[in-house]
Amino acid sequence: MDTDASLVDRLGRPMRDLRISVMDRCNFRCPYCMPEATYHEGFRFLAPRERLDFDEIERVARVAAGLGVTKLRLTGGEPLLRPGLPELVARLVRVPGIEDVALTTNGVLLARSAAVLRAAGLHRVTVSLDSLDAAVFAQMSGGRAKLSTVLDGIEAARAAGFPGGMKINSVIQRGVNDSGILDLAARFRGTDIVLRFIEYMDVGTRNGWERADVVPSREILARIDAHWPLIPLSPNYRGEVARRYRYVDGEGEVGFVSSVSAPFCGDCSRARLSSDGKLYTCLFAAEGTDLRAILREDDTVQGDRKLRATLSGIWHGRADRYSEERAIPRGCSAVKGKAPAAEKIEMHYIGG
Repeated sequence: MDTDASLVDRLGRPMRDLRISVMDRCNFRCPYCMPEATYHEGFRFLAPRERLDFDEIERVARVAAGLGVTKLRLTGGEPLLRPGLPELVARLVRVPGIEDVALTTNGVLLARSAAVLRAAGLHRVTVSLDSLDAAVFAQMSGGRAKLSTVLDGIEAARAAGFPGGMKINSVIQRGVNDSGILDLAARFRGTDIVLRFIEYMDVGTRNGWERADVVPSREILARIDAHWPLIPLSPNYRGEVARRYRYVDGEGEVGFVSSVSAPFCGDCSRARLSSDGKLYTCLFAAEGTDLRAILREDDTVQGDRKLRATLSGIWHGRADRYSEERAIPRGCSAVKGKAPAAEKIEMHYIGG
């Protein structure tokens, strides 16, 4: 395979992960991502023709793999709303150089999809679950689903036996669901499911983010450790976003994603492809690069060469480090005169 082992950005970070949003719509209205007041019944989402089709997604994946990408993650919106998703999975797992294809979902449609996704070759599943309290869950999902449906989906995925296992992602907000931290830990202790707590981030511009709403990972860790002692684990690979701990009594593992209190931009190897074909080099980016135009103007080998050159140029020029810049005290900056962008792409558009 034709690879470019020297493809690194301006901060020396390789491109290893590509997150692919296959659907901008979602069946939840989580206030921190897609608040109902904005994403109401009259909101205009992308038309099917505006989204990349499976051929186009596979082309981007093949070119990206030739530049060093080894991991793909399918996101949304809610990716299981995309018709025929198992077909796409089956195509992506066969791309030379791709070692891992994962899915992030809210879990509502997972019970009916888990077995067919496993058969298609999906390696791993991550389910977003912010609370085990039915009322809090309803509040945080916009009242669009029942907690029991998500729990059924999690059990179906466990039964399917994905080779890379399962993770649960929980976004913790102070005064909203932080009282349920120990309930979540207790639920998944003693299982083969890894629970990860994620600090509430200022993704997008519509969630009313305030730093006071963030529960730092160190505080969550301390609460859990006081009940079930934890010891740190080494990262599985360079660029792993979660800091991993295992229970001293051997009852499993828990992780912490600390983008606010302990930014990890220095090892970020992720690019993000929106469902309409724009490539973003940071979760907090304001603008992306349109790949759809390249894909649709030329589907020949020459078109793939142009796509490769575009991807390579984007990554070579990348210097994003938003979370580190956010953490710089007001009045000083490691990047002269540069402050974090006020406008940022919305999370539902490019996934988490």
